[in-house]
Amino acid sequence: MDFGLPEGFLQRVKTWDFGAGLTVHFASRLDQIHFKLYALVDQGIGKHEEDLRALAPSSEELIHAARWTRTHDPSPGYREMLQRALRYLGVEDANLGP
Repeated sequence: MDFGLPEGFLQRVKTWDFGAGLTVHFASRLDQIHFKLYALVDQGIGKHEEDLRALAPSSEELIHAARWTRTHDPSPGYREMLQRALRYLGVEDANLGP
């Protein structure tokens, strides 16, 4: 949260009211892709990969999410790990900048 949410997050959030005392806001599918990709690169293969694959992201969605994750960690080491994760997920030609 310190580094910001994906652009448009609040417009995409799904809100459900459960009676008079409980309102829950759910991240959209696209935003979940952003969060799960970041977690996969940060923490490695496991639950986050399973969750991400269940969301069935397109290459475009993964590239969009990857660019957002770079705002959280612009280091060269993270970029390399991100490129590897994207290739692992089937995205070969992601232009993520320097």
